[in-house]
Amino acid sequence: MRSKDRSPLKVVPKNALIGFIGGFIAIALLAFLTNLTANAWIMAPFGATCVLAFGLWDAPLSQPRNIIGGHLISTLVGLLCFHLLGRSAWVMALGVGLAIGLMMLSKTTHPPAGADPLVVILSGSSWSFLITPVLIGSVLIVVVALIINNLDKKRRYPTFWL
Repeated sequence: MRSKDRSPLKVVPKNALIGFIGGFIAIALLAFLTNLTANAWIMAPFGATCVLAFGLWDAPLSQPRNIIGGHLISTLVGLLCFHLLGRSAWVMALGVGLAIGLMMLSKTTHPPAGADPLVVILSGSSWSFLITPVLIGSVLIVVVALIINNLDKKRRYPTFWL
């Protein structure tokens, strides 16, 4: 099916540069911590979180409450599902479904966090995964977003905290 409409997205090159810098710094810091401590500080959903935090910084789903809260809730759901129910396909589906519902009810919806139960269940993560990398990693991304996004006077981050 063809449409004559064009994408409504307007790209400002300066914003693309800020997005690049923010994503680069956040992931570089997490990679540095991984090399320094021999613990895994990076998980794939953090790459998607950076897209939102630096590319769509003013979107409701990109705010600190959503980034930190969404990752914590979804990871906790994944850990509970894995440790109580195991690693089967239906447990992964249950984990993602519960994570979505709980993020919505708590007003912490953050799409990248929807993958957290899959990461937890597939890797067989321990309870410490909730703190390292999830809590500390998501807080680090928010701190970098606070600094980088506010270097440009036309950008205001966050648009809300709670």
